[in-house]
Formats: sequence, C-alpha cells, structure tokens
Amino acid sequence: MSHLRRLLPAALVIVLLAGGCTATPPETSAEPLPTISSDEFLALLRASDKPVIVNIWASWCGPCRSEAPLLRQAYEEFGSRVRFIGVDVNDTQTGARRFIARYGLDFEQYFDPRSAIPAVLRSTGVPHTFFFAPGGELRFAHNGMIDEQTLAIQIDDLLR
Repeated sequence: MSHLRRLLPAALVIVLLAGGCTATPPETSAEPLPTISSDEFLALLRASDKPVIVNIWASWCGPCRSEAPLLRQAYEEFGSRVRFIGVDVNDTQTGARRFIARYGLDFEQYFDPRSAIPAVLRSTGVPHTFFFAPGGELRFAHNGMIDEQTLAIQIDDLLR
C-alpha cells in the first residue's frame, strides 16, 4: 500500500500533463486568407524595396510541413530585412488557416486555389521557394523541401 501512495503523486502529475495534450488542431481564424492575382503579385514583387522570399506550399504536402518551422525561424530572424510571402495552392481555406496556425507562420500569406502564382513563376510542384532581389529580379529558385544551409546561403546572397 505504501508503494501505491508513493506512485499516486507521480501518476496524478502524468494525468494532469497528458490532459493538456490533444490531437485537436489549434484554433484558427474564420477570416479567409486573401487571394492575389498574378498581375498584383508581380506588381508587389517589382515594388518591393526589400528582398522577397516566396514559398509555394500546401497544407497536405509533407515536405511543406517539414520545412515550415525553418521558414518561421528565418522570418523571425530576417523579417525586418527580407519580405517573406507564403502562397498556399490547391488547397482549402480551412486547411490553409490550420497549417498557418499550427506552424506559427506570421508572415504574409495568400490563398491561390487555381495556382495562378506558381504558373507565373513556372513552379512545377510544392514546396517551391523563390528568392527575389529588391525590384523583383529572380535570384534563385529551389524546387522541393529547402534545407537550412540552402536557405541561409540564399538569404545571405540577397542581403549583400
């Protein structure tokens, strides 16, 4: 019985901690993500006085989920000097909002259900990350999941 009494506090702590763990996705705003036309998007790139990183993603894409924390971290570190833009494609508004909330992607995001932006950029899949100099000149494009080293090298190049 004394053995049980010693285990009871530990069991209670485990139950209380586990009670906070759920499989429910984080709360998402009911406000829809903005859409943007390809002309508006190209004008946005041309008008930017900062370098721009554009990430084409989808909530159902495994590699997109894997690279999202890396992009969030890069935005937190370089967001004052580089404009980050996410473009969600072939998805639903609900899926997009959940993805953004789950990974804490606080940078500019657009919803593109018809994949107009990837067509203009000649993107062939997700994820696809584009690096633009101020004024909209394409400097580099990475098709597939981006790794930390490639992202760091390209950001460094943009900031030179």
